[in-house]
Amino acid sequence: MIELADQLFVVLKREILALLPVAIQPLASVFLSIGPIITVFATLFAVTTILERKGLGRLQNRFGPNRVGPFGVLQPLADGIKALIKEDVVPLRTDRVLHFIAPVIIMAAALLAYSVLPFGRNMIALDLDTGVLFFFAVGASTELAIFMAGWSCRNKYAMLGAMRAIAQMISYEIPLILSTVGVLMTAGTLSTVGIVEAQGGFTGLFPNWHVFTPWGFAGFVLFLIAATAEANRSPFDLPEGESELVAGYFTEYSGFKFAMFFFGEYLGLFAAHALAITLFLGGWHAPVAFLDWVPSYLWFFVKLLGLIVLSIWVRGTMPRLRSDQLMVFAWKFMLPMALVNLLAAGLWRFTGAGPLGWLICGSLVAIAYVWLGSHMALGKPMPKRQYRFAE
Repeated sequence: MIELADQLFVVLKREILALLPVAIQPLASVFLSIGPIITVFATLFAVTTILERKGLGRLQNRFGPNRVGPFGVLQPLADGIKALIKEDVVPLRTDRVLHFIAPVIIMAAALLAYSVLPFGRNMIALDLDTGVLFFFAVGASTELAIFMAGWSCRNKYAMLGAMRAIAQMISYEIPLILSTVGVLMTAGTLSTVGIVEAQGGFTGLFPNWHVFTPWGFAGFVLFLIAATAEANRSPFDLPEGESELVAGYFTEYSGFKFAMFFFGEYLGLFAAHALAITLFLGGWHAPVAFLDWVPSYLWFFVKLLGLIVLSIWVRGTMPRLRSDQLMVFAWKFMLPMALVNLLAAGLWRFTGAGPLGWLICGSLVAIAYVWLGSHMALGKPMPKRQYRFAE
């Protein structure tokens, strides 16, 4: 019974395919994999928007949405209907082809990333031997889409926002990828399924997750920070800084196209969190041995909801960085820290998981963190800004 509950959706898909003609089974299998992914994460997007607005309201001593439906729970539905019926305004000088394609590419890239993520035992749309590489390759296409959006609008605010976004994404993509290399070396594979399976079992009371190692914990924190910057989430939301750039690279977008950018941003955040769970938090594995009977996909989504709540908390408590602070943090702290953490992961491989490994690798990561942090704090002070106003 426990096995059936864990493999319920896998068995259901197999039974549906058995009822169809053999000739169309491959195509039907694709749709039976894509359909649930889109449905689940579109629902999660709607739930997250109301949770975020309610959570930010409580953090800021206000109610948040409370008019549409009981306690405002139907607000995502109202927002979706508004986006669908709102007029699609396209400026006269806009490159209409690029203007239309940019949000489509962002949506497609985010959805393709989900195809290599294992949401439970035997629950993966595309089990590739190079799944992690595929994930990052697909994610890199969003930079092209953002540049297309800014360029096509023929608007200086949009173009400046696009250039900011590309500079930020390239800067943080390097530590993002480097933070995963230690996991790949330890697991010995680029397959997301293989990485999750390598974290199975327990050592005493603790699961064999990579986050429970000194280099794994540091890599997990670096990954979350870089992923937040990649998703343009606060405090790294400079590309769409409304106080400076109107709305950034999608200034000239309205209606459903704007909603697609909004949707794609959240899908990218969910995908990055899902990869973090796969790489560092044991994927679908239970945190304690006596709860192995809980279906694997439930554990995956419990961890995902925990990371989503963490991102909402960060957004509600941290102020936006300046452009210079953003770049200094990426190149003078994140990148060196990721390289030191990579060295620690290599040493862990040879010293083992005993006290010697903890002492050497933990000390290396801690010393690098303290030294890099103090070096940034004691560096050249930021000059005081001079604001000039029109008279």
